[in-house]
Amino acid sequence: MNLSNLKPAKGSVKNKKRIGRGQGSGRGGTSTRGHKGAGSRSGTSTKIGFEGGQMPLQRRVPKFGFKNINRVEYVGVNLDVLQALVAKHNLTVIDFEALRLHGLASKNDLIKILGRGEFTAKVEVSAHAFSASAQAAIEAAGGSIVKL
Repeated sequence: MNLSNLKPAKGSVKNKKRIGRGQGSGRGGTSTRGHKGAGSRSGTSTKIGFEGGQMPLQRRVPKFGFKNINRVEYVGVNLDVLQALVAKHNLTVIDFEALRLHGLASKNDLIKILGRGEFTAKVEVSAHAFSASAQAAIEAAGGSIVKL
């Protein structure tokens, strides 16, 4: 390596055209800003979403309803799904880890057990919430519930 073959590191030099450096550069004169108007002057800027005076999208779209920022989202798991899980894998305890392992929940989900279907297994079910019918069906089958 010597001074005759030094060059910058790959990717460090941008091939950006220099504007406003005279007519001979091909980008002199108006410096790619066009003629007259606010966009040709220095210090110009527009608000995000500005559409040239046309009614912007965020104001054109109708808005209604209410979004509760404190809403708690549960992933519902029905009793017939739990019954199939117990029958297939011969479980005695159904907890969050078992549900996650068998693909019924993700690691940050909150689980609510819902009452659809028949439930005959005598198991301990732990979840974040239970519907009244699900709780009654589990206890009627001889199982127990644990709220996380």
